[in-house]
Amino acid sequence: MPRIIACPADEPALALGDLVAALNDDGFDPADEESFAAAGPLLKRLADNRAFLAELALAELKDRCTRQSLENRYSSQVLMLHRASEKYFIRANFWPSPRDSLFKASGTSPFFYHVPHDHNFSFLTVGYLGPGYWSEYYEYDFEKVVGLPGEKVDLRFVEKSRLEQGKVMLYRAHRDVHDQLPADEMSVSINIMHATPCLPFLDQYRFDPKTCEIVSILNRSATEALLALAANHDGGNARDLVESYAAGHPSDRIRFAALRELAAAEGEPEAGMERLDAGAHSANAFVAAMSARELARIRAHHHWIQC
Repeated sequence: MPRIIACPADEPALALGDLVAALNDDGFDPADEESFAAAGPLLKRLADNRAFLAELALAELKDRCTRQSLENRYSSQVLMLHRASEKYFIRANFWPSPRDSLFKASGTSPFFYHVPHDHNFSFLTVGYLGPGYWSEYYEYDFEKVVGLPGEKVDLRFVEKSRLEQGKVMLYRAHRDVHDQLPADEMSVSINIMHATPCLPFLDQYRFDPKTCEIVSILNRSATEALLALAANHDGGNARDLVESYAAGHPSDRIRFAALRELAAAEGEPEAGMERLDAGAHSANAFVAAMSARELARIRAHHHWIQC
């Protein structure tokens, strides 16, 4: 489960600007677990500032949420607090309960309730307001996972608990899994998020705790959609780029997407299947397995193509 960060109880409350100044220090490295954990007490001190969030929200409303429109890539559940750094950003999340009108109108999906998942980034979180959302926490060994839908995973249940006011936790990328459950009453959390340009290429999984399987890869990137256009570009001007992605992109998911689109762009079905067959013999376990699945799917319907 996420690492609980012990914080001193007698430290003075902190302003948002002071937290930002501390995190902008060269010594803060969110890619390092211990460095990230050391920022936990600072986040707790910000949460002890009981006025800053309401004041910031009011200022945003007076400015017609101009900064949110520019910096907030999330839904209205999130209030972006700071996004001027390449290595982190700070946000507030609102967690409605089943009794709230927002929950009744929107359902559970916008809030990721009842969607067991890990994260492809680490983040610090603190309960700011309300009793906090519940979670059933699990752990797994990312290094032993290929990442295939339907793949069995050694998913280990740890406990069920909630993010209470003042509680600070460090969610560790590719390790901590939680099935997030609605808060008993409207709650708010504040997060310090690790930001990195490679984030779209790092896989995030949805799990089924009952079967201990990966259900799907949750994150997608625009690159995957653009690969189809590039592979079919008139004159083949972009084909070499797709070929290079298929040969050695750092993301297994992007490598397979490139190979799949190259196969689909072949003039003859047999040529596409040959390309997938070559992919099925790749040394990369994900590319090999996904290529074999795609090849089997096409072969199962090949008689329709021939007709």
